[in-house]
Amino acid sequence: MESLLRELVATFVVAEANPNPLITITRVSVSPNLRDATVFFTTIPDNREQDALVFMKRAGTELRDHIKKRSNLKYIPNFVFEVDGGERARQYIDDLSRKIEEQK
Repeated sequence: MESLLRELVATFVVAEANPNPLITITRVSVSPNLRDATVFFTTIPDNREQDALVFMKRAGTELRDHIKKRSNLKYIPNFVFEVDGGERARQYIDDLSRKIEEQK
């Protein structure tokens, strides 16, 4: 279910969001009772995360409608949106590793 929701949320964002900032849906975590889902995302540029968060929260109802029309899920979860800090940390480590390799 998480991969289906991730795909549907990403499709919605591509269709509805402004391309600046570029929003990437990194993962979706669904509660055991399937009633709640947390959508994790990153943005390019990094400093536009709050703008993306505002958009995601504002578009929550439309997102639920989008998912309802494109899936046969019995329950459409309530969505919470969070910046994916783990993905940001991974990108930072990758950048550091790349810089170290370039200095060799």
